[in-house]
Amino acid sequence: MQLKTYQEDALATLRGFLEDARLAGPKGAYEAMTREPELATRLGRYGGSYIPLEGFPDTPYVCLRLPTGGGKTLLGAKAISVARDAWAEKDYPMVLWLTPTNTIRLQTVEALKDPRHAYRQTLDESFGGRVRVLDIADFTQLPAHDILDHCCVIVGTIQTLRVKDTIGRKVYAHNENLQPHFSPLPRATAGLEKLDDGGVKFSFANLLHIERPLMIVDEAHGAVTGLTREMQARVNPAAIIEFTATPHGKKSNILYSATAQELKKEDMIKLPVMLSEHDGWENAVSAAVAARARLAKVAESDADYIRPIVLFQAQKKNQAVTVEVLKRHLIETERVAADKIAIATGEQRELDGINLFDPACAIEYVITVEALKEGWDCSFAYVFCSVSRIAAARDVEQLLGRVLRMPYALRRRADELNRAYAFVSEPTFGEAARALTDKLIRMGFEEEEARENIQPAQQSLDDTGLFGVTGRPQPTFTHTVTAPTEVIRALEKEQGIAARAIDEATYEVTIAGPISEKREAAIVEALPEPQREPVKQAIKRYRERQAAGAQRALSPAERGAEFKVPRLMAQIQGELEFADSDIFSEYHDWSLLEHSAKIGEDEFAVRATANLFEIDLDGKRVTYQTADKENQLSLDVEVAGWTRQALVLWLDRQTRQPDIRQQELLRWLGRMVDHLTDTREIHITTLTRCKFLLARKVRDKLAAIRQTERGKAYQKYLFAPTAKPSVSFYTGFRFKQNIYPDERRYRGPWKPKKHFLGPDRVAAFDGADTGEEFQCAQALDSLPAVRFWLRNVARGEDS
Repeated sequence: MQLKTYQEDALATLRGFLEDARLAGPKGAYEAMTREPELATRLGRYGGSYIPLEGFPDTPYVCLRLPTGGGKTLLGAKAISVARDAWAEKDYPMVLWLTPTNTIRLQTVEALKDPRHAYRQTLDESFGGRVRVLDIADFTQLPAHDILDHCCVIVGTIQTLRVKDTIGRKVYAHNENLQPHFSPLPRATAGLEKLDDGGVKFSFANLLHIERPLMIVDEAHGAVTGLTREMQARVNPAAIIEFTATPHGKKSNILYSATAQELKKEDMIKLPVMLSEHDGWENAVSAAVAARARLAKVAESDADYIRPIVLFQAQKKNQAVTVEVLKRHLIETERVAADKIAIATGEQRELDGINLFDPACAIEYVITVEALKEGWDCSFAYVFCSVSRIAAARDVEQLLGRVLRMPYALRRRADELNRAYAFVSEPTFGEAARALTDKLIRMGFEEEEARENIQPAQQSLDDTGLFGVTGRPQPTFTHTVTAPTEVIRALEKEQGIAARAIDEATYEVTIAGPISEKREAAIVEALPEPQREPVKQAIKRYRERQAAGAQRALSPAERGAEFKVPRLMAQIQGELEFADSDIFSEYHDWSLLEHSAKIGEDEFAVRATANLFEIDLDGKRVTYQTADKENQLSLDVEVAGWTRQALVLWLDRQTRQPDIRQQELLRWLGRMVDHLTDTREIHITTLTRCKFLLARKVRDKLAAIRQTERGKAYQKYLFAPTAKPSVSFYTGFRFKQNIYPDERRYRGPWKPKKHFLGPDRVAAFDGADTGEEFQCAQALDSLPAVRFWLRNVARGEDS
């Protein structure tokens, strides 16, 4: 499964934090990273000081925040290998994966065990297929030898471990089946629960304490900070990584925060939510049924199979519109066939064992009360309909989240299929919109995002009105001309120009929207000479009417102004190429073997004593105790099977680069290992025990070499005597009216007069209205010589 940009960024941020935490400690690494401007802006209100777990200051504890639909479970699977390389430094770490409920626990176990599922494929790819997944109830089925050479993932709920009294709880009970795990341990091992005779209790909790698992917490909501100090001591985690849409204040150490707009841009969710409010539940239900029928018709032309589904929220048994009442209304009044309706409640589980994505499945309507809030994901759900006032209904945000996921995570060709639809019964639209906005905020949306993504839907049921959004009317130019048919047909090829025949040689020409000077010139030139001046005068009057009337607020982009900037180019092998270092590098031949593979004492050093060994990495020191069970870090135990060649091959897997030939990388790594063992006399066993930090140093060195070569390429093609740089408007970049549709917008009190897209479409500034970007924009807007301006949004897809 290809990761989205925000997912890759989240994992890169996590990796950077864990690598830095090795050298500066979790607190130092977190506070240094979150003070960086780009990350600080992203975190916004979630930023703050690092709060360590009580009694565990050296245990990394961070949270990645992603709104509903952001792929938190996939990231959890990916995060395991990131933590292995950057922090745990064990080839096969143990993982304790905690979920909020038993339902999600069972679903997670099923997905992680299924070799066809993306989550399991992620783990298999990271660990070469050496993966064991167990439900926490089956911990006795975990052989001791699997812990040594498999990534063992144990899935449980946080409630399983969060107890004050451990008596009678299986994970804390003595179990003789676990004896092989404890046989190598001395009787007096500290930190473990003991039996009455003083011997070590063979419990799963004690096994966790020994193995120091990586803890992945799904839908955390502050769960870990709510654990007792005693429970944390029992598990003794190596690191804790939470994933949630709604963090518990600032206690979770938010390291990365994705926005709903990023999810929308990556086609993960349907937005906006088109809200239709009705004065009675029957009308809301009828409108939802009609909307589903219209969506089904639109979906017929989609490249993928999509069967739109309506998700109804009925009232509880002691209220008027129960599940039974709603189903009867659908069958008797709306004429819906009974086999198209499924009920999913605690008592009626008609979706169990049903594949809603199967084209043979007939279900188009699902009625629930709140049972779907746990783990039910079907991206065919498009329409949410509540028969209660949503301001008072419970669990609406969980059910609304079910209709936000985009089918196949791909933007659909018909725009109607890129939106979600909500039909509710509220006295006023304002109240309904406010209630849904609150629900979206509780689902992980920022307040501004939530407001922007609740939009009113028109109520008419014609083809143009059902899903339309009320907005500013598009201006239209109309003029009658006399011209040959071939001239008119040539004009019609221009986008936005239509012609209607009045008689054999007379046509009414219609142009939607603003007319740019370039388009005017093309039209005038195409017409016969007698027709040109009248058309020019008509276009002039059209523009004057726009300026004098309701269209005075049209932005330069809406008026058709051209905004084009030249590109810096360079001639390479007879072709003009964009002056980008990545492109230049494609033409730049270089060899890794031309660069030194030596690593000096100041870059990487290992000093060993009887009980400690210390690694100095670029002047920062990492100290390990060698008396623990982690044999990879025990100096008096040979590392079986590790030779010079084995270390080189392992480093090759850890540091492989797409632009470096593997044969060259292997030779270069061999030189590096030879230098460390022969010249610097570091034993191969010692290098093996600190191989993860060595791999980090190799990656840093390769990155520095690549940067050097990129610099050479840039100099060669732009500044060398033989270079042929140029500036080209022909290949220039054109800013257009619909650029940056999904960027967060500036909502402050300042209203620019010259923004290219208009005052209401200014992209949010880094640093809000106190930073340099905001001050620069104000200065530009005030200059008389500036016609219009636009900020080129950093890392924007259309930038």
